[in-house]
Amino acid sequence: MAEQQHTEHDLDSSQKRDARRREAPSAAVVYEAIRREAESELTRPLPGLAFSGLAAGLSMGFSFIAQALLYSYTPESAWRPIIASFGYSIGFLFVILGRQQLFTENTLTPVLEVLRVRQFSTIVRTTNLWVVVLIANMVGTAIFAFMMSYFDVLDPKINGALASIAAKEYENGFATMFVRAIFAGWLVALMLWLLPFAETARVGVIILVTYVIGLAHFPHIIAGSVAALYGVFTGGHGMMEFFSVFFVPTILGNVLGGVAMVAAVNYAQVAYSDSERDDSDVDKGD
Repeated sequence: MAEQQHTEHDLDSSQKRDARRREAPSAAVVYEAIRREAESELTRPLPGLAFSGLAAGLSMGFSFIAQALLYSYTPESAWRPIIASFGYSIGFLFVILGRQQLFTENTLTPVLEVLRVRQFSTIVRTTNLWVVVLIANMVGTAIFAFMMSYFDVLDPKINGALASIAAKEYENGFATMFVRAIFAGWLVALMLWLLPFAETARVGVIILVTYVIGLAHFPHIIAGSVAALYGVFTGGHGMMEFFSVFFVPTILGNVLGGVAMVAAVNYAQVAYSDSERDDSDVDKGD
């Protein structure tokens, strides 16, 4: 102990500042950074959110294209999905780095503010944010899927890969889709918790997390909607099948996974830490 104290006293002020800078931020600091961003999102005008959400829906379509291209140009083998799944990250990179509004990416963080403030007005603003962004995202994905279906955007030989990826969105029943969607929402929300202090590693964090989602076929309500709607527009699946098999279980699972398993848990972590610290301060005062 004496040696440790001696070493600390030997550091000058510049070295101590450098040591503090290299420390990992506490959970409370990460929480506050995300909460401030959520607070900012809740004050944005709804028309601005809508246009940003539309852009995000369109941008997510490039995950579908990138997956299909990698799938098509990779030899048929057991490891083909390992390569093709990297394409899944492309849309997320465009959306997150471009600061566009994506449901599950920018709509989960306001839950922290709802839990902190606990006011009806905050719940209403969060609900408005969710509804506007979700509708705008879905319009963007529908436009993108329609263009892919009715125009020769890519070489016709890629159509087989597009259809194969679209079919995967309908492979599982309601319960399986719901449970898998929970994991997708969980991973997206964990990614949001990592990004504020990832700094130069932001791109790596986005690629790593979304690659796992794509490789495991955890359904994401926006990224998966492009492929699922492509299946509808090309006649492979019906609109009722889209809603019952894909849309409903996926959105419920994404929301549950993101809100209950990450936002609430991380909020509780910080809240209880603050409570314990306050109790400790009171005890010291006594």
